[in-house]
Amino acid sequence: MRVLTWNLFHGRSVPGSGRDLSAEFAARLAGWNWEVALLQEVPPWWAAMLGQATGASARTALTSRNLVLPLRKAVATRFPDLVKSNGGGANVILVRGQTIAEHRRAALRWWPERRVVHAVRTVDGAWWANLHAQVHSEERALADAETAARELRGWSDDGPRLVLGGDMNVREPRAPGFVHLGGYDVDHVLARGWARAGARLLDAGRLSDHAPVLVAIEPATS
Repeated sequence: MRVLTWNLFHGRSVPGSGRDLSAEFAARLAGWNWEVALLQEVPPWWAAMLGQATGASARTALTSRNLVLPLRKAVATRFPDLVKSNGGGANVILVRGQTIAEHRRAALRWWPERRVVHAVRTVDGAWWANLHAQVHSEERALADAETAARELRGWSDDGPRLVLGGDMNVREPRAPGFVHLGGYDVDHVLARGWARAGARLLDAGRLSDHAPVLVAIEPATS
């Protein structure tokens, strides 16, 4: 199995392009080999489009700055580098090749920004959770990861195969009962019941200010 985690930077590039980049992001995601993609800072109206472009099932959880979303969308589509994160945000999970049997979400905090964890269960019984932890505070980021892991264990009834990935906003993330399988900078994949089979960065060109991280995993033998 291959798990991709990528923060899409609200659909922007570095340096800024001054235009909508949805087609470029979709093309990159469609061209990479993965079974599960955990995406953060996604424009909320992109989820269905990304699912269709990549041949995946998509599930979304809104995060912060989504009040009066139609207005935010209208401005962000035309001036993404001007409105930046104020265009609205979402976490998105994409799954290829398997049916999604269940989708759960939970709020982790409301201050200083709304943060959520959401997860899907595929028909093989595995759970895949997506997190964007609080920024500018290692203590809060680690607390978000710990709470997210606890929520995931509860949803799965302490199931044997759990993955928690995303933008952890710390360089050494941890969560009780989970092991670190791969990552770069603040983007990581933790798991329970899985072992690392390899990890690498993908080339996104100028898209986003985060590098896409692809982690290959296999069922743990013990």
